[in-house]
Amino acid sequence: MSYQREFKHKINVGIVGVGSHAYRNILPTMNFLPVSLKAICDLNMELACTTAEQYGVGKCYENATDMYEKEELDAVFLCAPPSSLLKLTCDALDAGLNVWLEKPPGICVSEVEEMIHRRKDQVVVVGFKKAFMPSTRKVIEIFSTENYGSLRTMLAVYPMTIPSNGAKILQERIHTNWLQNGCHPLSLLLAIGGEVNAVITHRGQHGGGICVLEFASGVIGNFHLADGGQHSQPIENYSFFGDRCHMVIDNCLRVTLQRGIPSQYGITTNYIPEGINSGAVTWEPQNSFATLENKALFTQGFFHEMEYFCEQVLAEKPAIEGSLEFALQVMKVYEAGLLSEGNRIEIDE
Repeated sequence: MSYQREFKHKINVGIVGVGSHAYRNILPTMNFLPVSLKAICDLNMELACTTAEQYGVGKCYENATDMYEKEELDAVFLCAPPSSLLKLTCDALDAGLNVWLEKPPGICVSEVEEMIHRRKDQVVVVGFKKAFMPSTRKVIEIFSTENYGSLRTMLAVYPMTIPSNGAKILQERIHTNWLQNGCHPLSLLLAIGGEVNAVITHRGQHGGGICVLEFASGVIGNFHLADGGQHSQPIENYSFFGDRCHMVIDNCLRVTLQRGIPSQYGITTNYIPEGINSGAVTWEPQNSFATLENKALFTQGFFHEMEYFCEQVLAEKPAIEGSLEFALQVMKVYEAGLLSEGNRIEIDE
């Protein structure tokens, strides 16, 4: 990895939307990417100009189309609400730009389908940070080896509830927390488990519930909707169970691989046998030094999703991870969860 000032080859980029999220996460991450920020666009021109002055950017716009037409850009970063992303993305694609856009990628499945239809040979990546987290990638790596067998089941614990009026929400394009944040754990589960065939949602009388995902691979995913849990405390947790191991991601930071120990029921007397080829292996970031790997921009996947986008643009290769096709799968599961009401909803291919 290099710092922005060290890259010899950079892509010229603009950004649309410089609100709190972009200011805290997206703009700071650019310090570590091969980008040259040429223009800023925001409906709040005062905010755009103040931010541009801070970052040494000479051009500010209130209208994204004007920015696309007047600036010589290779790509644009879209940090806007999902209700605005269809037009912003399609306008950027029509202008020939590569696009990184925040999650969720829209309000409904049909909007992502329209983006796919409008995309030509451009690189488009959706910022599903949980799918790009180092902890997620470690689980994918482990279950891709032959050492521990195939993945069987998954459990996600995340503070969430699914509204009961799903059909109305979709019809009226209502922006809910299930859309805004439910896509976080869904994207992680799909990144590891692959495509989903069917969804069943069961809501509790007092909130929360479960959302069961039937994967095409035969894996079953259980998304425990831990409504009432507080995001201000480390509640988020994921467990993955295979033939010869299981793994846990705790608080997105601590990853544990449980390999088991040689054991005979009623006979084994030592839970810490000799050697290093059994038992648990744990990875977690150190917090002694002010280095990169322990910063939220890196642990939560912001850097990795944006780095991947830049790499694909520079290489002129289509996106595989975080692609619009992946986003479409996530949105289909989102919609199925809304409509299930305890019934099994099959996902169309």
